[in-house]
Amino acid sequence: MAEIKPRVSSIDPVWQRVCEEAVEAIRAEPLLGGLIHSGLLHHSSMERALAYRFSMKLASGEMSEQILREIADEAYASDADLGAAARSDLMAVYERDPACHRFLQPILFFKGYQAIQAYRVGHWLWRTGRIDLAYFVQMRVSEAFGVDIHPAARVGKGIMIDHAHSIVIGETAVVGDNVSMLHSVTLGGTGKEDGDRHPKIGDGVLIGAGAKVLGNITVGRCSRIAAGSVVLEDVPHNTTVAGVPARVVGKAGCAQPALTMDQILKLK
Repeated sequence: MAEIKPRVSSIDPVWQRVCEEAVEAIRAEPLLGGLIHSGLLHHSSMERALAYRFSMKLASGEMSEQILREIADEAYASDADLGAAARSDLMAVYERDPACHRFLQPILFFKGYQAIQAYRVGHWLWRTGRIDLAYFVQMRVSEAFGVDIHPAARVGKGIMIDHAHSIVIGETAVVGDNVSMLHSVTLGGTGKEDGDRHPKIGDGVLIGAGAKVLGNITVGRCSRIAAGSVVLEDVPHNTTVAGVPARVVGKAGCAQPALTMDQILKLK
């Protein structure tokens, strides 16, 4: 069998590791060779691989793979922050999700990671004035992944969305860096009001499964929102809130709850 050599065009330790893992994955499961070659090893950079994945997952009878690939390639070439955020998100998933054992898994298999990267392309379109195309990307991300993030929403780096089913993030929502959330989280409004109407989530926040954070409120940095909670008021820094409606039930329990992913409430 001929040696498989990754196409790595420059020094990039994250992409280098992805390619090394890809080679080993093909050796372990040759039936995935076509998928892994086309999705990873065929590409000279992580950005090119992500653009390809974007096009494959979001293509439909309304928009071809080729057009979507050109859009994503343009986005990554125009804004280096997209690639930097993709690497930060990848490390976040690898470090926080116990089901993630290799760097290649989120790129190929985890819809939360793929949905966030697709949102980032849509957000780039929004910022560059291509509003209708951004809405198209939002629609396809929702249809393909079950994740509905408005392209105007501002989402930081190092984001981990575990399971990523039924995620909703509204138009004026802001999500800080190093935030972790689980499935069925809503960052929404409280009615038909216009203007700035969605939550502002601080850095390092952990949002449990099924939590709803509603209205133009602030969740302080490094706080925890317990699973199933409905948050309607500001949350102080480094605290834990729980309940319907949510109330402060204690401290966050650690300095970085989004990194530890500790969701156990230790109530006295």
